[in-house]
Amino acid sequence: MRPVFMFKRIMAIAVLAMVLSGCSTVKGWFSKDKDDGKPTEPAELVDFTATATVSKLWSANAGKGEDRLGVNQGPAVADGRVYAAAVEGGVRAFDLQTGKTVWEYESEERLSGGPGAGDGLVVIGSLDGKVIALDAATGAEKWQAKVPNEVIAAPAVGQGLVLVRSNDGRVSAFDAATGERRWFSNHDLPSLTVRGNAPVTLGPGVVFVGNDDGTLSAMGLNDGRPLWNQVIGVPEGRTELERMADVDGAAVLDDTTVYATSFKKETVAIDGPSGRPLWTRDNGGPGGLGLSSGSVIVADPAGSVWALDKSSGAPMWSNVTLARRSLTAATVHGDYAVVGDFDGYVHWLRLDNGEEAARERVGGKAVRAKPVVADGILLVQNVEGELTAFRLQ
Repeated sequence: MRPVFMFKRIMAIAVLAMVLSGCSTVKGWFSKDKDDGKPTEPAELVDFTATATVSKLWSANAGKGEDRLGVNQGPAVADGRVYAAAVEGGVRAFDLQTGKTVWEYESEERLSGGPGAGDGLVVIGSLDGKVIALDAATGAEKWQAKVPNEVIAAPAVGQGLVLVRSNDGRVSAFDAATGERRWFSNHDLPSLTVRGNAPVTLGPGVVFVGNDDGTLSAMGLNDGRPLWNQVIGVPEGRTELERMADVDGAAVLDDTTVYATSFKKETVAIDGPSGRPLWTRDNGGPGGLGLSSGSVIVADPAGSVWALDKSSGAPMWSNVTLARRSLTAATVHGDYAVVGDFDGYVHWLRLDNGEEAARERVGGKAVRAKPVVADGILLVQNVEGELTAFRLQ
């Protein structure tokens, strides 16, 4: 890649990262626009009567966090254990119920992608393109592999393979037992992209990958053979900035339907076997989505949270009280949709009407990774590597 092109791209991404993270270090960044008077500051949190009772179960430290790297690290859960990593500090395993440390894997690598867990493995990627597979029971290293670029998305583990998405658009498949590379697939990148990558989503014999050009690809799991490619966000606009349409959140597979959302604020439901769109809605965001029994929950770049009917895409409700608070992707916790924000707050919204039901804070530092739910427990990791577990009463 030419040096001038790289410089332009890096500078544009840096500016965009400031926009998306709600950076308050630039003088006047959160002031009112002098031309139209529209507010640009994050919405102030207002008091409300809580209708849900949330208790903090435990908290732990996963290492030195990501700070401004934009890798959105979150935990993985498998077989009653929570696996977490930070850029510095290795990988740690905790008991899901108590938070007690089970094992620690020390590493000098800058661990940025993951971890991912499954099939008795915990797999992590680094900013230098190293892939490390650990024994889930003991934390012992089983194998290492290499990919051409940094890894900032959690690897997917299952069906005998480890799938790693690197920042150059490549998906590499490794044998879960040996670490031998089985296949790889490339996807061209646009000139300017949002900082972030969509983790790979596994289905029966198929891999779903969100791409930086606004598409979702389906490939055969065994050989990486292309099955279909569907547009999620249309890259329209006069400038490269306006054309950004990244799909940076993991697609969600529900039976045979795949749901995905994009930076262009478009959310699409797709028939998984054929790639045929079932519905499209102009509400969404780059970070992914949450799924309940009847709705798709998305947070858009402006900070609005939407519930869309799962079968038709029709809006069911929206919540605008968290505007400009740089929300995470939504997840579903019991009867509530949950998002984190730039100031370390976690918000529970009622699934039936979107009203705020509970609010907690995790260390006062930004939450960028999508919260994770396992066995009724919500896990939140902030950018300093602090991991907190909550339970609904």
